[in-house]
Amino acid sequence: MNEGNYSEISEFIFLGLSVYRPTQYYLFAFSTISYATIFIGNFSVVFTMILDPHLHSPMYFLLANLSFIDFCFSTLTVPKLISGLYSGHNIISFQGCIFQMFVLHLLGGCEMVLLVAMAWDRYVAICKPLYYLTIMSPRMCLLLLIGAWIIGLIHSVAQLVFVVHLPFCGSNEIDSFYCDLPRFIKLACIDNYRMEFLVTADSGLISLSTFFLLIVSYIFILFTVWKQSLGSLSKALSTLSAHITVVVLFFGPCIFVYMWPFPTVPVDKFLAILDFMITPILNPAIYTLRNKDMKVAMKRVSKQLLNRKSIS
Repeated sequence: MNEGNYSEISEFIFLGLSVYRPTQYYLFAFSTISYATIFIGNFSVVFTMILDPHLHSPMYFLLANLSFIDFCFSTLTVPKLISGLYSGHNIISFQGCIFQMFVLHLLGGCEMVLLVAMAWDRYVAICKPLYYLTIMSPRMCLLLLIGAWIIGLIHSVAQLVFVVHLPFCGSNEIDSFYCDLPRFIKLACIDNYRMEFLVTADSGLISLSTFFLLIVSYIFILFTVWKQSLGSLSKALSTLSAHITVVVLFFGPCIFVYMWPFPTVPVDKFLAILDFMITPILNPAIYTLRNKDMKVAMKRVSKQLLNRKSIS
């Protein structure tokens, strides 16, 4: 198609999760409750870690940052979805779509590295306990966090640099409630096979390789503990099961969306709901409900705040 036939698209229309108004009201209530729960759950973890000195350790530092990223991940899409379900107008500007994709991959890349850092933290804590505080020093934790954001930034820029100037000449409807590269590329007026391959090579293979790296690392930790003491194996398994659950919940949808060659809209939308509304709720729940120190710290912080209110 000639360059002159390309039309400049200034906005995209989200088809959303359903076209039926009664269903949209149900989804509106579900999304609102989910987002409120995400806000309360994740910021409870962040504030508890900040306010309680007993949790000023590498594991809880990384966990608080994971909760913050999960909250940002949901905030990127869910409020826009709630607004669209309420008003019936699901429109996003071209610049807004680009921004959404940029932040989505920034946070996604950052969370991948953060999960690897958390696996490394558990390896040191379980397999090298005498050197734990030396290896996982505050400086190391800060370097891991900065590295996660830098790698996330590089990953996001590397994705968008190839697609930000794509030409569009047809439909501007996205059959979802948020912008992402596979759907964005499909609307372009070019042969998108090469672009889709680049997206798969970048996001899909990185997700798959990181997922297997994490699973192998957890197996190695358990095998090391099993050789040392059978009694310690159950304790290590209990600790790592929460991490493995979070890894599966995060990487499962990513791998399916970017590597499955025959995407289906209902499955994609279900995975999107899982990614943006379910997983950010389960992450703090998994870590807090299974963690005695976190539960005790939350009660302690709650009492302190209530005491301050009663004194004032």
